[in-house]
Amino acid sequence: MRHVTASQIGEQSSDGILSNSEGGPTVIKAAIVGSGFMAATHARATRAAGGLVDCVVVRREDQLAAARNAVGAARATTDLASVLADPAIEIVHICTPNGSHAALADAAIAAGKHVICEKPLATDGDLADSLTSAAKAGGVIGTVPFVYRFHPLVREMRVRIGAGDLGALSVVHGSYLQDWMASDTDGNWRVDPTAGGRSRAFADIGSHWCDLFEFVTQDRIQSLSAQLKIVFSDRGGKAVHTEDAASVHFRTETGVIGTVVVAQTAAGRKNRLHLEISGSATSLAFDQEEPEQLWVGHRTKTRLLSRDPQILAPGAARYAFLPAGHAQGYQDCFNAFVADTHQAIAGSTPSGLPTFADGARAARLCDAVIESAASGGAWITPHNNGLR
Repeated sequence: MRHVTASQIGEQSSDGILSNSEGGPTVIKAAIVGSGFMAATHARATRAAGGLVDCVVVRREDQLAAARNAVGAARATTDLASVLADPAIEIVHICTPNGSHAALADAAIAAGKHVICEKPLATDGDLADSLTSAAKAGGVIGTVPFVYRFHPLVREMRVRIGAGDLGALSVVHGSYLQDWMASDTDGNWRVDPTAGGRSRAFADIGSHWCDLFEFVTQDRIQSLSAQLKIVFSDRGGKAVHTEDAASVHFRTETGVIGTVVVAQTAAGRKNRLHLEISGSATSLAFDQEEPEQLWVGHRTKTRLLSRDPQILAPGAARYAFLPAGHAQGYQDCFNAFVADTHQAIAGSTPSGLPTFADGARAARLCDAVIESAASGGAWITPHNNGLR
């Protein structure tokens, strides 16, 4: 495995590609396990960060050609062991069904590889905690793509809240709504608990909302009460055992109260993550489907703040790769996330990079939601082993 010294670490250029001190690109070779939509997203982000997608790993021989084409890899293989034994491969991207994440991440860590693992990091908190500890003990970088953190206006929210601009925080509310499971004929591997885990809607999208809330406020959900709902008990002739929707009430460590509703059966909503934080002086609201604007509310006026790098705080402007008026979106966030992961591999971890500890935190929140719903909405304190 190639190591980079501190003197060789360069700055991130405006297009998210790392450079070494001599001005040349720092090429990191990646292997991607899986070949679906997320694998292609990871591959594009790897190339944007100046990395090389060396290979894609799939289960069956008849998938090799299609996988190589879908991901744009130099080669395709079914032999994961040989990939993990290859010293040229520095990072492994895990883009497979949820139930396989923990075992694949554990194997990659044991082989000394850095890991980007799709969420959930594991389908229960104990496994996620053990992976976090293993990565730390192995001296490898482990990250989880909570990529909504990388919207410039989300970073602006974090800066303003951290500076106290909102005054006393009182309540927070929001939702994450999708409609790709709005019909009882819609199906996906995520519906099967063996592949997708014990939770579907909350683990899949509720985890993103909670991570975003805790990230921008730098506060933590201390206790919660949850309800889960299966809208369709049968999908395509198969019984459904995981939720289509969830509602969660919570209190934070600083005393803020809040609610979040998530659903994958909300007709007309494609990917709407909405977060609104109310303060005594200012309120802020962000909508992931309208990422170029941040709603700023005052008692006597409201306005929309545009994603303009010339007026954003430095920590936000860093992620505004394009001039104002040239829209940025989801893939840009993913590109920034992978670029920051590469920078961490080089030895300089950027602020706000979502690590395995954040993935473990999300798994613990999901455990608490499941426990609360199973007990009729009892208030549950998520387990916290101190990992940050």
